Order: sequence, then structure tokens, then C-alpha cells
Amino acid sequence: MADNLRSRARWVLFASLLAAAVTAAVCPFLGGSGMDYGKLWRQESPDWNIFVTLRMPRTLLALLTGAALSGSGALFQALLRDALATPSSLGVSAAASLGAVTAIAFYPGGETAFPLVWLSALAGAAAVIGLVIALGHLRRFSSFTLLLTGIAVNGICTSLVLLLHSLAGITKSFQITHWLIGGVDAIEYSALALLALVLIPVFIWMLRLSRVLNVISYGETWAAGRGVDFRKVTWQGFAAGALLVGSTTAVTGPIAFVGLLVPHLLRRIVGPDYRLLMPASLFGGGAFLVICDTISRSAFAPLEIPVGVTTALLGGPFFVWLLWSR
Repeated sequence: MADNLRSRARWVLFASLLAAAVTAAVCPFLGGSGMDYGKLWRQESPDWNIFVTLRMPRTLLALLTGAALSGSGALFQALLRDALATPSSLGVSAAASLGAVTAIAFYPGGETAFPLVWLSALAGAAAVIGLVIALGHLRRFSSFTLLLTGIAVNGICTSLVLLLHSLAGITKSFQITHWLIGGVDAIEYSALALLALVLIPVFIWMLRLSRVLNVISYGETWAAGRGVDFRKVTWQGFAAGALLVGSTTAVTGPIAFVGLLVPHLLRRIVGPDYRLLMPASLFGGGAFLVICDTISRSAFAPLEIPVGVTTALLGGPFFVWLLWSR
């Protein structure tokens, strides 16, 4: 049995890693406007510059963002023991968006003030996570009640975002609108490296936590009986999820349904064991968002659809189906 599990774990890890690697290697060459691959091979302008400065960083950003959103969705589902628990349904994404929009609206430089936007998004995500932890541990609310609380937080944060949008000037209003659509754009390699430096250690920690998540998914009593500090792991997990969601939201804007769609589909393929599901969610989420971004910039070229629209069109019907199936 143990040998079969290890063999299956290696297969899942290899398959998901291969999917992420293949999409990251192939998708930068695809797009609405054709590239001269001869010039690209000879590293001649403008094709080489487009590939290096636009398509590659955009693909890497989609890979990191998809992994963060999908991994945090799988993490929240384990901690709350509910397949509907995602960064969006808990209000974490909305609160991170509120923090980022506040920074864009009031700080000089607006959307270009990247460190301030990042810190503000993290502060918003952390505030909601603190609320979830307080409700879950001080009052012993159920996961269903926490999800309903997330819906209320979503409504409040959305209203405040609309208020800030209406009070901002024309320039800031345009920046807020562009950011709220949610999209993966080319960024500087220095910002991409900083984002990777923040996210990758959290990814590694989540993979190491997979065995504990299996125990937690059965409930607090079961975890306590096996020597797991339920409250400590829950606090650490929510903090990790807030860091992932706040960091990616600050860069890309809100991108919905990745944290719901990818873990749930993969759970049907690899099963509920988080030793298999967590690595599959991380690599599979990255591959999924890279593909969605490629579709977004290729389907109606030369027009470009924000990737948040593509994920919503895919995830919305899936969410309705999931509700009906439950």
C-alpha cells in the first residue's frame, strides 16, 4: 500500500510538473500576432524583444499567480473542510482588492506605486484572515458560517471599492478600473523575482504540510487525538493563504475561480489525499492560468481579453454546477 502511494505520488508530481513546464515553454510562442521564428532564433528585433520583455515575464507571472491561487484554494478547503472555501468565497480576494485600490486612489503614483499597493493588499487580506480566525476559534463558528461571513465581507469590500472609484479623479478612476478587471501583464524581471522570492518558500511549506492537512481535514478532534496542534496549523495556513492571495492580487488584480475550479477538478482525478492534491494544485493551477492567458490574448486578436474575464467565464458555470451537485 505504501509503495503504491509513493509510486502514485511520484506520477502525480511528474505529470503536474510536466504540464506546468510544457505550458510555460510553449505558450510564450503562441499569440494573436504571428512571430517570425527565424528572427526569434537569430535574436533579432522586434520579435526577440517582444518574446523576452513581454511574453516570457507574462507567462512566468501567470505560472506563479495560478499556482498561488490554486494552492491557497486547496489550503483553505482543507482548513475549513469545505470544497467551496476559496480566497474569493472567504472575502480574502475582495479585502486584498480593497487594500490595493486604496493605495492606488490615495498614494502618489497610483497603480505604479508597486510596494505600497503590495503592502496595502497584504494588509487587507490579513485583516480578513484575522476575522476568520477570531470567528472560527473564539466563537466556534462552522465552516458554513465562515463562508457566509466571507460573502458579507465581499459585499462590504466591493461597496467600498465602488465608493473609492467614484471619489477618485479621472486618471485614478481609469487606473482602478484597469486593475479591477484582473489581468496578467508583462512586468519587470526584478518585480517578478521579488514575487517569486515571496511565493516559492510558501509553496514549499505547503507541500511539507500536506500530510498534516490530511489529518486536519477530518476535524479538530481527530487532529488533536493524533498530536496535531489544530489552532496553530490553522493560523499558519490562513497566514500563508493571505500572503499568497495578497501578493498576487497586488500584481495582477482580482482573478476569480482559479482557487475553486482547479483543486476541485484535480480532486476528482487524484483523490482527496493532500500529499497528491497539493502539488497537483500548485503546478496544475499555474498551467491552467498560463493557458487561460494565452486564450485571452489570442482568441480575438488583436483585441485582448483580460484573463480575469476568461477564468470567470469558465469558473462561473462550474460554480453553479458545484452548488447544484451538492
